[in-house]
Amino acid sequence: MTGHILSIDQGTTNTKVLLINEEGTITATGSAGLEVTYPRSGWAETTGDAIWKSVETAIAACLDAAGDVAIAAIGISNQRESVLVWDRKTGNPIGPCIIWQCRRSEERLAPLRTAENERLVRNITGLSLDPLFPAAKIGWLLDNEQGARKAAAEGRLCAGTVDTYLLYRLTGGQSFKTDASNASRTQLFDISAGKWSPELCSLFDVPSALLAEICDSDDNFGETQGGLVLPAAIPIRAMIGDSHAALFAHGARQPGVIKATYGTGTSMMTLTEAPLHSENGLSTTVAWRRGGETLYALEGNITVSGQAAAFASTMLGLDGPAELSTLAQTVGDANGVAFIPALAGLGAPYWDASARGTISGLSLSTRPAHIALATLEAIAMQVCDVADAMAADLGVEITGLLADGGAAANGFLMQLQADLLGAEVNVPSLNALSGYGAGLVAGIATGLFADEDARDLAHKAALTFMPGEASLDRLRRRKHWRNAIEQARCPCR
Repeated sequence: MTGHILSIDQGTTNTKVLLINEEGTITATGSAGLEVTYPRSGWAETTGDAIWKSVETAIAACLDAAGDVAIAAIGISNQRESVLVWDRKTGNPIGPCIIWQCRRSEERLAPLRTAENERLVRNITGLSLDPLFPAAKIGWLLDNEQGARKAAAEGRLCAGTVDTYLLYRLTGGQSFKTDASNASRTQLFDISAGKWSPELCSLFDVPSALLAEICDSDDNFGETQGGLVLPAAIPIRAMIGDSHAALFAHGARQPGVIKATYGTGTSMMTLTEAPLHSENGLSTTVAWRRGGETLYALEGNITVSGQAAAFASTMLGLDGPAELSTLAQTVGDANGVAFIPALAGLGAPYWDASARGTISGLSLSTRPAHIALATLEAIAMQVCDVADAMAADLGVEITGLLADGGAAANGFLMQLQADLLGAEVNVPSLNALSGYGAGLVAGIATGLFADEDARDLAHKAALTFMPGEASLDRLRRRKHWRNAIEQARCPCR
């Protein structure tokens, strides 16, 4: 097959679109922002229409930049755990898209938090009972949007993650499907059986009829309907969660590689041959399912990382994270300041929804630059915490990290990460690895290129950051961080 792969990477605050040719080269890109609103403390949402508009705008920008090209297939990567409920006939959402960071469903989870339910959910899904995951969010929408329960009972509604919603829109409602990687993040998916769990649908009060057909990540998901920014009859040959897609783009096909995708939050992931249930606060998930074969992973979801830099920039009156990083480099250390960005609770490995953001260690000698550096340290320290959990679960020493995402382009942060982790950090020349990974899955599925050729494409010109921190100093800084974490987890102190 000849032509280009068009890859859609729909993220929390923006959508990126890539065109990838037969050599694996990105020939054109387009992007569009997406507004997330915070109507109440702990709530985060956007709209289905805003998501769709950002996708259309990014596709149009990419195609304008490319000129006249033939599109062989489409791949989709997406922000995970964000969820919508929409009308099966019209495709119109019945309420907001509840973003993965949103904590509003905590009220539904609180009465479910028994030791028996915790074990049940973890054994079936590999996930902790936490508002991050869509099951309770779907229940919230059904209970809080007028007439939703009745419409669901009558079979008039669909519920799904962002990949499913985009597929529904791209195909004009002809395809209602998801892939195993996204399904595994819903808290309704039996990771061993590879299907929706009737027991969990009952527990969370989510009718299984609302849920999409679960497919391989490289399945034939349907074709574009036409009348859109794209022509009709383009096959959609990949759907995969963004973090999973990034791991695929890094070339990981066997256990032994750990990667961190730095975005609004950070997702760390490492492959396992079989479902491995963590004893250290990590999630068990499907990495991807291709050709009927499932690969699993351990994952640590950090709720706030890149968003911490944006938050601190605003608080300090700076013009964004780039200026924050420049300011941070004007001091040699954080002068005892620690910033715990528990702005939406703490994710892995703590899973503490009650934790609150704190800045500790302030003194009369504290300057804005110290807070700026403490913010970047917080991003790196959280990665170290998850890496420690992975090392404990796997019984191995962490010797290296593959990094991608927006913050991976910050060389100062990546060196800081290597120093605090005590391991080398490798950053590929390509930064948009989630979209690139989805494009690779689609390209391999259509025969545009072979899997063995795709594995090294992203790392043709990788940068390597070696640790320079003395081990005793690293341990001292890590201990200071852990003490600050405990303060954030118990604000009454």
